[in-house]
Amino acid sequence: MLRQRVITALVLLAILLPALFSTSAWPFATLMLVGIGAAGWEWTRLNGAESSALVLGIALGCACAAALWAGWGGHAPAPTWWLATAVWVLGGIWALLKGTVSWPGLPRVLRSAVGLALLWTAWLAFVNAKSIGINFILSVFCLVWAADIGAYFGGRAFGRRKLAPSISPGKSWEGVWSGMAGALVLAIVWLYVERTLAVDSESLYAALLERLGGVGLALAVVCLAGMSVVGDLFESLVKRSAGAKDSSALLPGHGGVLDRIDALLPVFPIALALISL
Repeated sequence: MLRQRVITALVLLAILLPALFSTSAWPFATLMLVGIGAAGWEWTRLNGAESSALVLGIALGCACAAALWAGWGGHAPAPTWWLATAVWVLGGIWALLKGTVSWPGLPRVLRSAVGLALLWTAWLAFVNAKSIGINFILSVFCLVWAADIGAYFGGRAFGRRKLAPSISPGKSWEGVWSGMAGALVLAIVWLYVERTLAVDSESLYAALLERLGGVGLALAVVCLAGMSVVGDLFESLVKRSAGAKDSSALLPGHGGVLDRIDALLPVFPIALALISL
């Protein structure tokens, strides 16, 4: 299993890195379009629409392509990010409070539509972040990864109080605090390094510091780290409601696309909403 995970990760990196560092926007946008389309297929299957999952996944990919054709790949309207933020913060927390029992009770059409809309917004946020610059998009990616790593090690070392035992038994409140602390440390280190190196764009942290000040930066980083946990838990809730361990088997050793991007889905549009202030 470990060997399979490593091989899959190396293949994904070999595909992602050239697209990410390409001077053209098209390789990364296209790669993300394929990934989000696959995630849309997984989402609709998890929510009971197996017969139309492929069609809806393709439709989601076409909706992403339409946004790119309309010129939104470089500068989407700011209200898009704030609407996504409201849905993630209010809807995500509501879903987690209600738990796995209430989610299947919602109309299947509503569950599918909300998920596909959030995936489309996430794709748009990925592409817009890439258009700002490599330094910016990497700073957002790394915030989520730092929060995840901090939560893992902090949870193992200090975890006592379960965060959401019915959704994800392994997560603890101590892990959440550790993840937030890890994201804050990353922000401080990133800002220091950014001031000493020539970069192609300002990072998320530099943008937040300029707009919100030091306290605002700290609060924003903590909130983004917290929302990465919401994204992770929300996907776990949907999988548990469907009785599934993974979103699919598309990525050998890793599960599905949703399993790899769940924490990123709320963070990217919320980050763009914050820097639009």
